[in-house]
Amino acid sequence: MGSQVAKSCFIISCIALILGSSIPARSMPQIPENTMQAAYSGGYSEIRKAPESEIIRVGIGDNSFARYDYDKTTIYGTSEIKIYENGILIGAIPANQNLNIKTESGMITLFKDDGTVLEESSGPYTITCDDGLLGVRGLRRAGSNALYHGAFEIVKYKQNTFHIVNVIEVEEYLKGVVPNEMPVRFGLEALKAQSVAARNYVLSPRTKAYDAFDVVDSVASQVYFGANSEKQLGNKAVEETEGIVAIYDWNIILAQYSSTAGGYTESFAYVSSDPKTKSFPSEDKPYLHAKPDILSQTPLNTEEAAAAYYKSRPDSFDVRSPYFRWTRNWTKEDLQKTLARTLAEQSATGFVHPHFARGETLGDIVELKVIRRGDSGKIIEMEIVTKDKTYKIWKELVIRRLLVNQGKALPSANVVFEHQWDENGNLLTITAYGGGYGHGVGMSQYGAGFMGSEMHQSYDKILKHYYSGITLATKPFILSAENKNVTQNFYLNKKKAALIVDNKYQLSELPVIINGKEKTFQLEKSVLPAKRVNRIDISRFVKFGRNSITFYYPVTEGDNKALRIFVEVEERDDS
Repeated sequence: MGSQVAKSCFIISCIALILGSSIPARSMPQIPENTMQAAYSGGYSEIRKAPESEIIRVGIGDNSFARYDYDKTTIYGTSEIKIYENGILIGAIPANQNLNIKTESGMITLFKDDGTVLEESSGPYTITCDDGLLGVRGLRRAGSNALYHGAFEIVKYKQNTFHIVNVIEVEEYLKGVVPNEMPVRFGLEALKAQSVAARNYVLSPRTKAYDAFDVVDSVASQVYFGANSEKQLGNKAVEETEGIVAIYDWNIILAQYSSTAGGYTESFAYVSSDPKTKSFPSEDKPYLHAKPDILSQTPLNTEEAAAAYYKSRPDSFDVRSPYFRWTRNWTKEDLQKTLARTLAEQSATGFVHPHFARGETLGDIVELKVIRRGDSGKIIEMEIVTKDKTYKIWKELVIRRLLVNQGKALPSANVVFEHQWDENGNLLTITAYGGGYGHGVGMSQYGAGFMGSEMHQSYDKILKHYYSGITLATKPFILSAENKNVTQNFYLNKKKAALIVDNKYQLSELPVIINGKEKTFQLEKSVLPAKRVNRIDISRFVKFGRNSITFYYPVTEGDNKALRIFVEVEERDDS
């Protein structure tokens, strides 16, 4: 029992350390592991398995993903579960037996099926299952009972509700994401590209909707269905990209992706608005520029070019998608009825002018008029012309949700309109010819599948096609006296890697342990920003497969310096 308690306490201590949680870490004896660790780390905690990757917090929703707060629930484990409050073990429940949780009068009560109360307080509580998986009774994901790696935290939300938070290592989390965001039939290389994009997403800074967790488990973040939804090939894709992210200019990129771009991706600025000011187009992201699958294809920003492209089936990486090309039809009466409802709904976004109020009469529709297109042919500004008024609409998502057909929004805004009028100029029907599904920015998932399985392109080639000028690397970090040792684990498909070190503060050396071998690299110094970045080839120290590097801050340099570092695993592609 003692070793199991120590193991669980260590897990909780790691959560507290990494997340800045209120859970206090218990003190442990310091045991140096080798000379360099003793010299640069000041000693290590009692030797136990540390987290292999960053810890994140995932809010677990109900079966419909409509709510992320509960007033009662039941937790169980496939092996014995342990319950902690403030890092102190308060109870245990045998495998497959229930831990019941309810709130009343601002308190969270934990009790067994026989009514025995384990604890009643405001929490939070941490629940672990050291030798199995955690579950929530009645919760289903992907047709199966939902089961989870990691730990659960029960965190008070409002007076009489609480959150269920899955506290889990990033790499384990991704195994429950990748097969739910991309079909495994797309093949290993496409799944690897998806793994990197999903890793980028969860590690990117964000404004959180809830204080208690970083992301949710639905499409509002990215789909995470837990351990029961894992697939062998998906797990392999995560493992063979472990620790790898896409970066641009030292920052993790916003690795957006959608189902089907339609053969030509769009620039980020023409799809997104500023979240605060609502300004549209938004600020540009240089790695998310419009790009055709076939590089000889010219921009589609005219009506003639867009019509020729979306009324045909040109060569494309997306040809296998059921949404590569599609049509939609409206009679004038259908469109009139639809717009009378959706124009009021979309006016609330601020991207419809003039504002159309619910119950207001919409004049007879004369025309859907495209004013401006992006390079992919995506509509970014259009007008609804009626006999009474002209309504101007911006932003692709607003346009898609405005032009509902058979109860569904348009698959994409890569669309051209064909009008039919009678001899008196009265509108009869409109046909929409379109291509793609989703916003069309960044990676096309169907395109990635085609590139991997049909073109035999590796995952890095796939990513560099869709994200211009990126570098594949470990997550950049700052090594300093306050963050004096950092371990990064990463997988190499090629025996090639380099340390990229920004030596702004002119340190002399960088001590590391690479795959168990100690090494100290001498650093070049320069006051010139262009020359202060050191590139250190470490290819002779790494291996195919999984690698581990621990970086140590050189204590002889004092406490007021720092290094910015990442491991480059693929050179930057400036195409």
